[in-house]
Amino acid sequence: MKIHQLLAGVNLPVTNEEQRFMDRHAGIVTVSSLSEHDSWIAQNLVRKGAYGVGEDSNTLIRKINETNK
Repeated sequence: MKIHQLLAGVNLPVTNEEQRFMDRHAGIVTVSSLSEHDSWIAQNLVRKGAYGVGEDSNTLIRKINETNK
């Protein structure tokens, strides 16, 4: 890995479907407002570290600000 790659930030490999989810839900997301399929995508993104779970366990908070295109 080169220095300019480290300074640009860490790239997170996401699928096209996950990227569309991240584009639609840019900030804080309420889990109860998601469809079953979007909830499944959100779980994968939490595992990857793109989103974090809020203190109330019903909100997702985006951790990664840049898009991964």
